[in-house]
Amino acid sequence: MLDDLHIHDFYRDAGRILLALFGSFPAPTAVYVEDIAGPDTPDEFGLHSPRHLACLGAMTWLRQAGYIQFSQLVRQEAVEEAALTHHSFLLLVSRDSDGISNARRLNEAVRNGSSPQLEALMVELMKQASVDRQPA
Repeated sequence: MLDDLHIHDFYRDAGRILLALFGSFPAPTAVYVEDIAGPDTPDEFGLHSPRHLACLGAMTWLRQAGYIQFSQLVRQEAVEEAALTHHSFLLLVSRDSDGISNARRLNEAVRNGSSPQLEALMVELMKQASVDRQPA
C-alpha cells in the first residue's frame, strides 16, 4: 500500500510557503525551511532530516512550476528574495462565490483544516492555476 504522507506534507508546506509570501507581498523576502516545516534535527554528520529536505524540495518545486520566484538557495536553509509570481498573486486574491479570497481559504485550511481538506483545496487551486494558464 502506498503511503502518501509526504504528499500531505507537501500540500501543507506549499500552502505555508504561499501564505508567507502573500503576507509579505510585494516585497521579496527570505523564507526559512524551519519556519515552514518546523525545527530540523540533523543527523550525526550534520545532514538535514528527510522532512527538512522535503520542505526545501517543495520550495524548489513551487519555483519550477511557476508559483514563486527566488534569487537563490541559502545552503539548504532558506530561499532568498522570494516572492509570489504574478500568476500566484492573482490566484490567491481571486474570490469564491461567497466572496472569500483563496488566500483566506488557504490560511483557514493550513491553520485549522484536516489533511483531506487542505489536500482538496490545494488540488483545486493548482487545477485553477493550470486552467488559467491555458492559452485562449
